[in-house]
Amino acid sequence: MIPDRIIEQGTLRAHDGRVAVEVRLPWYRALPASCISGAKLTVDGIEAPTASLRWRMNGEEFTFAEMKTNTEQWWFPTDSAVLSGDIGTDAGEHEVRVDLELYIPYIIIDDDKVLHIEEHDTKTMTARQVEEARA
Repeated sequence: MIPDRIIEQGTLRAHDGRVAVEVRLPWYRALPASCISGAKLTVDGIEAPTASLRWRMNGEEFTFAEMKTNTEQWWFPTDSAVLSGDIGTDAGEHEVRVDLELYIPYIIIDDDKVLHIEEHDTKTMTARQVEEARA
């Protein structure tokens, strides 16, 4: 719905073979973590391995498997989440792509299935090398 605003410009960070980028909800209403069914993080055409992806929101970090049944944590349209994964990169300019898969639980379509949306955004930005333990 709002795919060109998924990636927050200027938020690419790199540390010890991991990258992280802040993302925004491409929907107009809050969603529980269980509705964030998947994501991909790609830098300069290299995709982070799915098993390495982590999602941070509300001060907590999750795997996508952990979020599958999590209805206590909510992603609000005004809040950024952080998507990170194992991709070694250096400082400098990079093309970043984020793909998100979301379920919209209150919109029912075809035989009691809920709406499933897939959105993506690509931006070019400069990576900041950070000293903290997690990028």
